[in-house]
This record gives sequence, structure tokens and C-alpha cells, in this order.
Amino acid sequence: MTPVQAHGKIHVCGTQLCNQSGKPIQLKGMSTHGTQWFAHCVSDRALDVLAKDWKMSVLRVATYARQGGYEADPKKYTELVHQMIERASARGLYVIVDWHTVNPGDPNLDLANAKKFFTEIAKRHKHRTNVIYEVANEPHDVKWSTIKSYAEKVIPLIRSIDPDSVILVPTPGWSTFGASQGDDERSVVENPLTAKNVMYTFHFYARVAGAGYMAILNRASNKLPVFVTEWGIASWSGHGSDFATAQKWIDLMAKKKIGWTNWSLSDDDKEHSIFKKGTCGASKFAAATSHSPSGAWIRERMRG
Repeated sequence: MTPVQAHGKIHVCGTQLCNQSGKPIQLKGMSTHGTQWFAHCVSDRALDVLAKDWKMSVLRVATYARQGGYEADPKKYTELVHQMIERASARGLYVIVDWHTVNPGDPNLDLANAKKFFTEIAKRHKHRTNVIYEVANEPHDVKWSTIKSYAEKVIPLIRSIDPDSVILVPTPGWSTFGASQGDDERSVVENPLTAKNVMYTFHFYARVAGAGYMAILNRASNKLPVFVTEWGIASWSGHGSDFATAQKWIDLMAKKKIGWTNWSLSDDDKEHSIFKKGTCGASKFAAATSHSPSGAWIRERMRG
């Protein structure tokens, strides 16, 4: 039975993500790297391995707003998302459509393109029960009020086409509830969105995010529904893997049934990549020899 067959149309209930029967669930999967660089790693063969052997339940598709992504060729990168949604759907996986804003830190500066992007995605896939929308990736150097204003422009647009899918909204400080800016979750907790079926995103990189970050996620998830749409074992730079701290994060997310997608489904030379360099070109994803150290570690946690 595939994840979508098992859970059906998911929705937010209280502070949890729940299946069609109202039971809290934890989705676990991978985030792609930028599709302008690593689309070839999201092949049918790769998804077969991740779905069947790794037991992945959700794929996050990262479409960069800039950096050679959507802005450079909207038609090309929208079509790539369509293809990846179709491939994941054929395998019964949930799909997070990520509008991957990095710089500038204010998502409002890419609002026009975001509206166009999500309109096209929602129109094509509104009939599906497995699509989740992540309206921006990592705002920074802006307050929650700015992010909230952006979300209040994009959410109604998606809802007008696809009225009941789950929508993910970023939090301040590179989606850390403000932790990376010396703040905490209170700005969001005390002034949440009024929209229904919405979750808030949290990101961490284990090498540089320890007990203080964990405490913020723990407190925030007591009050709000949270999904960890991006995390890594190393630093955000891709170096210095810290498996012991990463395990503490895994344990916390499991205890609280917080869904996650690991960064990243790629084969570059950073420690975050789950495949060794050259794996995607060779299209040999199943062999254990193709897994990076972090890939082998993530596979075990996903299967568990």
C-alpha cells in the first residue's frame, strides 16, 4: 500500500497533520536540490528506489525563484514541477511544491512570480489529493508581519483554485521561528494566520542548530502545526556532519509526529547529498555503494 493509499486526503487537525480518518501522521521524505541543477536526480528510477526501498512518503520539489531557476525560464521550471508531481503521484507519494526563495529575504519581492507559479500548479493538479503547497522557503531579515502579509496574498489565490489542500508557510530567520536571528517563536504564536489547513515551516542544520533551536521547535509545535521541510546533518554549508545531534532531532520529530523532508536529493560533493557524486548520471540508485554516508544514515531513519 502506498502512502497516499494509506492516508488519503491529509489535513491539519489541531497542531498535527492528520490522515483522512483524523489520525495524526508523520510524513518522512526528501527535498530535491534546485531543479535547475539536479533535475536528473529526480528520475523515475530514483523515485522507484526512494519509494520502495527507502520507504519515502513525501517528496519536496524545490523550484528556486531566482538563481537561474524560475525567473530565468518560467515555462521550463513550471513544467519540471508538473513532471515531478506526476512521477511522485504515480508512486503514491505526497508532494510538497516549494517556491524556493533564498535571496532576497523578503518574499514579497517575488510575489508576482509566486502568484503566477502557484496559479499554474494549482490549476493543473487541483484534482489530486497528494499535493501540498509551500508558499516560500526561507525569509530572513524581515519580521513575521511581513511574511504574514505575503502569505495572506498567496493563500487566497491557491484556495480559489484548490480549496482544501494543506498550505505551508515559512517563519522568520530562514524558517527557524526567528532562532537564527536571535528571536523565538512568540511573534508567530501570538499572531497566527487565520487561514485554515495551514502549517508553519521550520528548518535546521544539525551542526549549527543545537538545544536552543530544539527548544524553540518543541515549544512552537505545542501551539502550532509545524512541518520541517528542510534539514541537514551537517552545517548549512554542507560540511561537518553531526550524526549525534541529528539523531536528537529525529527523536524529537518522531515523538511529536512532525513531518520532515531532508536536504537533499542530489549527488553533489556536499555532505548533504544522499548520493555519491556521479550517481545520478549513472542512474544506479539502488546499490548501497551509491549512497553517501548521510544517505545511508537517512535511509535507515526513513525506513524506521
